[in-house]
Amino acid sequence: MTYCVGILLNEGLVLASDSRTNAGIDRVSTFRKMHVLEKRGERFFALLTAGNLSLTQGVMSLLGEWLESGDPEKDLWAVGSMFAAARAVGTAIREMHKIDGGYLQQHDVDFSASFILAGQLKTGQLRLFLIYDAGNFIEAMGDTIYFQIGEVKYGKPILDRIIQPSTSLNDAVKCALISFDSTMRSNVSVGPPIDIFVYRRDSMAPGFTIRLEGSDPYLRSIRDAWGSALHKAFQDTVPGPGWKI
Repeated sequence: MTYCVGILLNEGLVLASDSRTNAGIDRVSTFRKMHVLEKRGERFFALLTAGNLSLTQGVMSLLGEWLESGDPEKDLWAVGSMFAAARAVGTAIREMHKIDGGYLQQHDVDFSASFILAGQLKTGQLRLFLIYDAGNFIEAMGDTIYFQIGEVKYGKPILDRIIQPSTSLNDAVKCALISFDSTMRSNVSVGPPIDIFVYRRDSMAPGFTIRLEGSDPYLRSIRDAWGSALHKAFQDTVPGPGWKI
């Protein structure tokens, strides 16, 4: 299992992903699920991946092979828009299904995946997409300004309550990490290291990246402070029902 979140704000973009891959209680591995491609001053793309690891790695390998091909439908350096970039990722997903999908179905292997794509071209707007296993996709707009993939249910409530278009990048990072803490608290198949990527809208400069290990002081402070705050709110702030029980 995995957990990834992408948040699109007025100020820019925050992406976060865990690194745990679980194939059983005694088969836990660490793989990076955040992939960033940048041409400084021209364009950048960031992809978060969840699902079958061989499928997601195959998609990233195909996208890498297509770079510099000049094909505007596949080459991320040649696409003319973020919409075209999302279509390229969808094409790569479909290609991997054609290559391996039938064989894996014969062995009852779950061969599915989902992706979050974010990026900006020099001539366009910062955009965020959720790409499904079939290669189709939706875009963040209007009231929908964040996407999650993987183990999404535990970390969603804090995002729904806090995240607004006007939320600062710093507060969005803090909220994303609380979302991860809630998820890791309830599901041991999600775990550190956690990768963070922050991009300031229209900067066309490399984004800020950091990897937080399980022993990271700030990650520990999030866990301790959030747990204490919830306990205090439960005891001191939220009123009891007042019923005679």
